[in-house]
Amino acid sequence: MTAARHDAGDWGSVRIAPGSQGEVQVSVSESYAGADIRICVYVRRGPADGPCVFVTGAVHGDEINGTGAIRHLIVEQPVDLLRGTLVLVPVVNVLGFERHSRYLPDRRDLNRSFPGSSDGSLASRMARVIFDQIIRRCDYGIDLHTAAVRRTNFPNVRADLSDATLAEFARAFGTELIVSGPGPKGSLRRAASKAGCPTLILEAGEIWKVEPTVVEYACRGVLNCLRDLGLVAGRPVRPPYRIEADKTRWIRASNGGFLSFHVGPGDIVERGDAIATSTSLLGQDQCLIEAPRDGVVLGMTTLPTVAPGDPVCNLAYLKKGQLRRATAVREALPDQSLHQRAHEDLASSVFVSEVEEESV
Repeated sequence: MTAARHDAGDWGSVRIAPGSQGEVQVSVSESYAGADIRICVYVRRGPADGPCVFVTGAVHGDEINGTGAIRHLIVEQPVDLLRGTLVLVPVVNVLGFERHSRYLPDRRDLNRSFPGSSDGSLASRMARVIFDQIIRRCDYGIDLHTAAVRRTNFPNVRADLSDATLAEFARAFGTELIVSGPGPKGSLRRAASKAGCPTLILEAGEIWKVEPTVVEYACRGVLNCLRDLGLVAGRPVRPPYRIEADKTRWIRASNGGFLSFHVGPGDIVERGDAIATSTSLLGQDQCLIEAPRDGVVLGMTTLPTVAPGDPVCNLAYLKKGQLRRATAVREALPDQSLHQRAHEDLASSVFVSEVEEESV
C-alpha cells in the first residue's frame, strides 16, 4: 500500500524551508553505552513544490562508491533545484560502515530487512526508522550499490520495468544496461517501491573504493533523473545504447585452478566466446570457460583463484537483435566517452589477456 507522505521540510527540531538546505541527524539505534547512533542526512529544497527524491549510499556498509558520489553532489557539484526536494544520505548502514563491513554487528543484512519492525532485531529496527523517517518522505528513490566482496560490476541499473513509472525513471538514469526485476525480498528498493516510492538501484564498481568513473556514472544518473522529473534544468543525457535484460546468470568454474580472464566488465560476448581459461599453478591449461549464450558482462570475480562452483562472470542475457546493434555502437565510441573510460578502469581490477589458440 502507498505510505502516507511526511513533510519533506519538517525534521523534528529542524525545519528546512523552500529554497534552502540543511543537515539533519536521524537516530537509528543506540550503542552499548546507551549513546544515540545517528545517520547524517543532507536536505536541499527548491523554491517551488515538486517531488521529493532520496539518494542513499552504503546500505551495505562496505559499498562506499555511493558515499563518494553523494559527497560529490553535496560538495563538488551542488544541485540547483528549480522545485521539489533532494534528500541525500551518504551512509545508511553507519554501523557496518565503521567496521568496513557489509553487515550489521548482529551479522544481519540491512538490505534484506525492509520495511522493518519497531520491535524486531537490530537490523529490523534500523530498517523501520530509515523507512519511516526517509523513505516515507519521498516520491522517488535512488539507492547506490557496488558488487559484493571480491567482485566488480559494470554500471547497471536494476528496477522493476513492469511498473511504468519506475521504468521511465530507470531509463532516464542513462546507463547502457538495465536489469529488470523487483529486487530481493526485504531490500530497500523493493519495500520502497511497494510503498509507492518508485526506487531503482545502481550497481557499479567494487567495495572499499571510491572509483572516479563510477562516481561520474552515479552523479550523471542522479542529475538525469532529476532533469526527467523537472527538478533541475535541462534534458537527461541519453546513453549511446541501451540493453534491457530480465535474465542473468553467474557462469561458474567447473574445476579448481588459476584463471586467465578474456573479458572485462561491460564486454559483450557471443555464445561460445571465451570468458576465462582455467590453468594450473604452473600455467598449464585445464579447461576453457565459455559463454553459454549471447550476453553482456554485468560483473565478474576479481579473484583469479577458483574452486569448483565458484562464480566467475555474471552475464545478462541479450534479446534477439540486441547484440549486433550494441556491438556496432560500442565499436564507434570514442576512447574518452564515459562508457569506454569506465570499461578500462573497471577492467584494470582483473588481468585480461587474449585467448591462446590451443585453448580454443
